[in-house]
Amino acid sequence: MNKLYKIALGLTSLLATSCSTYEPLEFDVQKPESIALQEDIDAYPALKSYINRSAHPNFKFGVALSLNDYVNKGVMYRLANKNFDEIALGYEMKHGAVVQADGSLALDNVGKLLAAAKENNISVYGHTLCWHANQNATYLKKIIAPDILSSTGPGWDLITAADFESDAATNFQSNANAVISYTAMGGGANGVGRALKITNASVRANDWEAQFFLKFAPAAVLGEKYILKMDVKADVPATYPTQAHVTPGAYKHWDFFGAISATSTWTTYTKEITVTADMATCGAIAFNLGKTATNFYFDNITLTKYNATGSIQTKEKTAEQKNTLITSALDKWMSGMLAVSKPYVKAWDVVNEPMDDGKPYELKTGVGRTLVADEFYWQDYMGKDYAVTAFQLARKYGNAGDILFINDYNLEYSLDKCRGLIAYTSYIEGKGAKVDGIGTQMHIDIKSDKAKIAEMFKLLAATGKLIKISELDIGLGGVKTANATQEQYKEQAEMYKYVIDKYFELIPAAQRYGITLWSPLDSPANSSWRADDPIGLWTQQYVRKVAYSYVAESIKANMK
Repeated sequence: MNKLYKIALGLTSLLATSCSTYEPLEFDVQKPESIALQEDIDAYPALKSYINRSAHPNFKFGVALSLNDYVNKGVMYRLANKNFDEIALGYEMKHGAVVQADGSLALDNVGKLLAAAKENNISVYGHTLCWHANQNATYLKKIIAPDILSSTGPGWDLITAADFESDAATNFQSNANAVISYTAMGGGANGVGRALKITNASVRANDWEAQFFLKFAPAAVLGEKYILKMDVKADVPATYPTQAHVTPGAYKHWDFFGAISATSTWTTYTKEITVTADMATCGAIAFNLGKTATNFYFDNITLTKYNATGSIQTKEKTAEQKNTLITSALDKWMSGMLAVSKPYVKAWDVVNEPMDDGKPYELKTGVGRTLVADEFYWQDYMGKDYAVTAFQLARKYGNAGDILFINDYNLEYSLDKCRGLIAYTSYIEGKGAKVDGIGTQMHIDIKSDKAKIAEMFKLLAATGKLIKISELDIGLGGVKTANATQEQYKEQAEMYKYVIDKYFELIPAAQRYGITLWSPLDSPANSSWRADDPIGLWTQQYVRKVAYSYVAESIKANMK
């Protein structure tokens, strides 16, 4: 809508020289289209004002935010109270935020949130009770750690050894000029057993041209302490150095365990070292024998490393023991969270993101993956029935009438994953636990397949369960905020409207729990969630976008 302004200009220079009466000139200037458009968007009332409570008494229009955003009562607090019926926390009601290192629960902040929400008559949706991410995984792993059978205290651990009583050359070798053989029995140190005999036939130009290697693992680490101890002799007096090699032949440093002197009589050589940066990553000691043409003898080699904590003998817990311990931990967590929340929270994400992306009819697993610090897969210890237990515990410790959801993402992207989640929901109920609703997250963008979105809603509606769009946000297909165009923002607005329209069209009224916007503002560049992605209905400066008006129009039209 274009608006016109009247502007008056006075000719002051003429006034200074004329006695005639001043008469301003009037003409119209058209307001810039962008300003007019923003005024139109800003003219819309608060979003929740469009909800027809008589026709849709149970429908919730929600928003996700942080606990601090709400309890500190700043701009986001006012935005949430004005526009939404319900709030969900992105993190602070999850296991990792509440469960402490000793397993106790820190619930004071949750209590503060519930009190602030009650004061404003805005409901709180519980997110989430059983998930693989945002867990205190350190605590959970600790309670199923192997049992300690014994501990020796600080001391020296044997890293490798060789007494050459057999021909097994598992931890030593030589190059071509250092020929390996063995003495006869009785030729070992002090006349016991046998020894390794290495022959260097001639004096070499370089001592390293005839080398014997002792291998060990793991490789040396900066600051570690080692002791090399062995019995040595030679047919003629000889002194030979040692080198640090990463692997035999892969030279790194000229000195490792010092220079060794041997005579025709057996002597014991002992050398303690602290690993320097030059020695670190090395796993082989090279003995350079090339400067003396003789036979060299080695026996009773040991390489030990200092262990400040001592050696520990452990026993792995059985799968049954782990199941019992993890089930108990889930019980403790859920009973504590529900006890403080049940006076005000009446709906929960009980199980979040159970289905595997690559195998959409199977559960996710942490087996074979490198897990981040806060990942813990309950199902890997409790089995397929982990969700059955979670729903049963939610019923046990919550309110009798609580609405309990299972929730997952990419259901509109992979219809098989949607079918897999529905099948798993049926499995849970077949085991005697009641699931009230299914949540579809819908982190999508302007390029998402609309036909698949519609098909997803049809599949979900056919379950007869409550259906919730649980975490809706819509990006621009990879376009970052600085590069976004007005046309792309219009496409975003249209996609928001399409999703809401289809939800109302395809989900029967009795099954509509509601819709939650996961990111009301565009995501900042330093965010851990869709960084620098303009996904919201408001900019980062709380300015309404065109998507706001399309969402308002969609709610208004569907609330009749």
